[in-house]
This record gives sequence, structure tokens and C-alpha cells, in this order.
Amino acid sequence: MENNYPKHIIAVSAYITNENGETLLVKTHWRSDTWESPGGQVEEGEPLDKALFREVLEETGIVIKPIGITGVYYNSTSQLLSVVFKAECVSGELNIQQEEIKEAKFIALDENNIGTYITRPHMKSRTIDAMNSKNFIPYESWEVNPYNLLGRLDN
Repeated sequence: MENNYPKHIIAVSAYITNENGETLLVKTHWRSDTWESPGGQVEEGEPLDKALFREVLEETGIVIKPIGITGVYYNSTSQLLSVVFKAECVSGELNIQQEEIKEAKFIALDENNIGTYITRPHMKSRTIDAMNSKNFIPYESWEVNPYNLLGRLDN
């Protein structure tokens, strides 16, 4: 018997800037028409902040500290829920280890030049939201039975 539960993909990405205020962007082989924030799909049972840390490290070699959520976005065509975080660089140097990543670099990004790099409108709007965010949506991850707070991000 087939289960009728909804099937959605959850993805995370990070708006990350360095000490010079430049934004970390990646270009993938299969979306080579645009630059985008690093991130990827959340694995089953994985807290969002841990998935973000893992994906950014795998894609760029950069160790980050997630600060908070800047937005939640939904792609109804592919049933993809995307959660965007703002994060700080902690350590590491750009080092592409994954085959899916074509290029990664820090770019002096602003609202005037963003269209030169981020060509897809849904990626552009979420990056502008993250760029302009002053407050963050609280995020908690829990285990239950017994209750155990795994982590919390908030203002």
C-alpha cells in the first residue's frame, strides 16, 4: 500500500560575508547560468543548522557559525522548502571538494550589481532579503521522549 504523506524537499542556504563585507557565492555545474549562496538538501533527521554547516563546509571548505534565519521560501514546482540563514565565517579557506561546485568566491555584492551574478529571480530576492535583514526568525531543534533541546538560534 502506497503512503499518501506529502513529499517535500527541505534545503538550506547561507548568506555569508567575510571581514571585507564580500559575499560568498558558488556556481554549480547544473545551474551554471547563475551564482548562488552555498547550501543544499537537508538529510532525513538532520537539524537545519547542522545541515547548513555540513553543506557549506562540503561545498566551499569554509567553517561557518549560523546566526539566524532570514527567510523561508517555497518552490511549488519542485515542492522545495528553502530556509535561508545568515552565517559568519569562522575559519577555513576556499577549497572546492565537491564535483557539483564549479566555482566559489567572495564577491563585493550589493543591490546594484546583484543581477550580474545572481540571474535567477527567486535566488536574487532571497539574497536581497538576507542582505537587508536586521532581525532573525528564532530556530530551535529538539529531540522528544525525553525532551532535549539540541540548539537554538535567535536575536
